Amino acid sequence: MAEKAIHTEENTILIVEDDETSSILLQVFLSQGNYKLLYAVNGKMAVQMFRENPDIDLILMDLKMPVMDGYKATRQIRVLNTNIPILAQSAYALAGDSKKAMDAGCDDYITKPVKKEELLAKIKTLLK
Repeated sequence: MAEKAIHTEENTILIVEDDETSSILLQVFLSQGNYKLLYAVNGKMAVQMFRENPDIDLILMDLKMPVMDGYKATRQIRVLNTNIPILAQSAYALAGDSKKAMDAGCDDYITKPVKKEELLAKIKTLLK
């Protein structure tokens, strides 16, 4: 591993992303850290996986997805757990999107294309 992990123990991150290329990119960015990665391709699956995996430490939530979008999934996860850090990600960097994500219960927001350094810095902050 070329870079040090954020923590010495393994952190579990749920990647919620319907775009396969974006999901692979996130996996590559996080592969050098000490992370266990779980994947969901829509918000409904994310809520189910969160219920089934209480050891999840952070969620990377795409906002625009089929079946259930990231806003609705975040609100449902917040009913189950108010403390889990949720980092919203969206390719639609329109004015107000960041506020809408925060209003839904996300802790932070990152725009696509995701930059590795920015992603890792935000994850480090959220996992503290």
